[in-house]
Amino acid sequence: MKLVTINANPNYRSGALLGGEVLDFALAARFLPAAGWIPADVSSIIDAGADGLDLVKRVVHHIEDDNGSLAQDLRESGALAPLSEVRLAAPLPRPSIVVCAGMSFREHVLEMSKRRGIENPKMPLTPRGFLKNPNAIVGPGEAIVLPEAYPDKVDFEGEFAFVFGRPCHNVTEADAMDYIAGYTILNDVSARNWASQGMDQRDQNLLGKQFPSFCPLGPVLCTKDEIPDPESVHLTTRLNGEVMQSSGMDDLIFSIPQIIVHYAKYYRFVPGDIVTTGTPSGAGHGRKPSIYMKPGDWIEVEVTGVGRLGNPVVAAGSNLDGAKTQSTSN
Repeated sequence: MKLVTINANPNYRSGALLGGEVLDFALAARFLPAAGWIPADVSSIIDAGADGLDLVKRVVHHIEDDNGSLAQDLRESGALAPLSEVRLAAPLPRPSIVVCAGMSFREHVLEMSKRRGIENPKMPLTPRGFLKNPNAIVGPGEAIVLPEAYPDKVDFEGEFAFVFGRPCHNVTEADAMDYIAGYTILNDVSARNWASQGMDQRDQNLLGKQFPSFCPLGPVLCTKDEIPDPESVHLTTRLNGEVMQSSGMDDLIFSIPQIIVHYAKYYRFVPGDIVTTGTPSGAGHGRKPSIYMKPGDWIEVEVTGVGRLGNPVVAAGSNLDGAKTQSTSN
């Protein structure tokens, strides 16, 4: 299943993607009472464990198995609407923790090292990463706003992410995948030239990733059963339709279970928390010449089996009502 969060301003509602349509559970409860028992937020659905997901599955299968009258009622009531007509928020708008793995793809380590004049870098011995500010999260179609003081070198980093479905702390590699509820996409937007007097390069880099709107997330939470082998997926990042990043997970230095084991030594993850696998080669900063995002651009990250996360890029102070909005999923 592909779970979504519907932006029904000023509130959020949970739903599911059914082909090219979005099912709004709250609105569907009029016709399917069981839908009224589904929590209003995706984090609570996965926090309910197998029971929560089974309830969603029963509701979805009931609609899919219907001969047509139920679906028609749902469409007429607005409970089942075309994806193009539904405004989606990030599937998990405010997780308690977002960890982004860094320097986790071999080719990305090589390209960034070459930029610093290092031809034969050593690969990390353990996963490296940092916390991403959850308040920077925006959903599909929402604008990435270039910071007023540092707009010139804002970079994209498409990342495949996994979402915890159970509390996770001090786990074994053999059991690590049992704690995962599903997968989503994150764009680790970075202001590469952010600087502050007295701070070292690592502090500058990490703080340049925390600006508002610098964490696009979505468009869906794809449940684990939809992707039996997450390390077989392919990630593609496109800037204005041109491919910038294209990589399989076979270039990862550390497997997903290894990433989980490493960070779960320190954090106690709870349902809805997010960890990315990092970004592959092709990010704008590592290119020669470098390529950065500018106002009017459209940046899109696609992961097979999950979908496509697209966002417009605007200047600080722009009228966001005029920003292009779009969200698609395969």
